[in-house]
Amino acid sequence: MIIIRVFLFAPYEVHGESMYPTFKGEELLIVNKWIYDVSDPDYGDIVVFHTAEHRDFIKRVIGLPGDKIAVQNGVVYRNGKKLDEPYISEPIKKNVGETVVPEGSLFVMGDNRNHSRDSRDIGPVDIGEVVGRADLLVMPIREFRLLFR
Repeated sequence: MIIIRVFLFAPYEVHGESMYPTFKGEELLIVNKWIYDVSDPDYGDIVVFHTAEHRDFIKRVIGLPGDKIAVQNGVVYRNGKKLDEPYISEPIKKNVGETVVPEGSLFVMGDNRNHSRDSRDIGPVDIGEVVGRADLLVMPIREFRLLFR
């Protein structure tokens, strides 16, 4: 059991509203810790990562290395194309100039864009700081579901 927890999967409890409406807070997730040893992060993945604040954040992957990300008129653009983001409940209030995601990094954002500390504030996330991908919502049990495509 220890091997599974240390190397393969780990529980993660969601706190706060930064991923609303995808998560309301206090959900229990299972994070796949080995997935990025065998594949690369992808757009839309929900990832848990370490921060300089010595705590873990959970956000959605918006940009991969080399992508150009911008926020204009309440909409996120990746490489000049508007993103289709059905999980967003309100437009973004603050515009962000174009930024290029550095090699070895991800651009991540919370789904509750107006109430999220993410790459717009903390900068790109080093892939080495990613704990893993949130794969399964297990609690509350009535909301049990897979989280990846």
